[in-house]
Amino acid sequence: MPFSTHQFSGARSGTAMAGAAMCCVQMGLAASVGLADHLGSDGVAWLRLAWAALILVAFTRPWHSRFSRRGLVTSILLGLVTAGMTLMFMAAAVRIPLGTASALEFLGPLSVAVIRGRKAGRWWALVAAAGVAALTEPWHGGTDVTGVLLALGAAACWAGYILLTQRAGDEVSGLQALAVSMPVAAVATTVFVGPAVVAHLADWRLLLVGAGLALLMPVVPFSLELLALRRLKASAFGTLMSLEPAIAVVIGFLVLGQLPGLAAVLGIVLVAAAGIGVTLQAEREKPADSNAVNDGGPEAVERAAVR
Repeated sequence: MPFSTHQFSGARSGTAMAGAAMCCVQMGLAASVGLADHLGSDGVAWLRLAWAALILVAFTRPWHSRFSRRGLVTSILLGLVTAGMTLMFMAAAVRIPLGTASALEFLGPLSVAVIRGRKAGRWWALVAAAGVAALTEPWHGGTDVTGVLLALGAAACWAGYILLTQRAGDEVSGLQALAVSMPVAAVATTVFVGPAVVAHLADWRLLLVGAGLALLMPVVPFSLELLALRRLKASAFGTLMSLEPAIAVVIGFLVLGQLPGLAAVLGIVLVAAAGIGVTLQAEREKPADSNAVNDGGPEAVERAAVR
């Protein structure tokens, strides 16, 4: 069936919204890296999570909702995974280039998609593995191993977040899971970071910057991606999101002056290609298996809510 003018306009605006959301996320991450000089990576992670928790609680008012015991436990686990992902990614981003950190973290949702896909789609795991090798260049021995491990830890947390989010979706309505998980993440980060950040809170400028970061991540991209999903097919959205590591390279170069080498560029291209390949593979397989889970790429709500 040919596209109508209205459908084409909707797809074009959805694409623009998804692109703007990814740019917001990466701009926020680049700004976070710069702010880490004053607060440290842990302090920046805490500031982002604290503001995001305040904003989400203000909008969702979770005390008006009823939670089952299982739903509440899932939401709490979701918060702990969110804290781990945010802390580890920020720690990685101050050690390795933003594009490399984003590509390595992207392996989390990509792994979920590959594992849940059919065997044909799993060949893309080899493409992603080649991308990781190009990104880390283990044959040179000059890679920041700690930064790479932290980014992979963030990827594992992101994969766990996806699985927990899907479980929470069956037990908790709307955004209520986030309204619980985000404050839990903020509290867990506070316990982990300790009083080291509190001394900086007297500087109101840092607090304002933290509020701005919370708007860049997750408020604005979360809203844009929800709107984009109403205008785009899930496969098209997943394909667009697979390009985020490449956007991270551009933002890292423009904002942080991080010029990637040829091997890093190749690695990011391979990881993005694996994401696109798994997404399109899942879309082709859906008609053949009506029970197939739509996990062709990273989920919008999952990514925007925690990054």
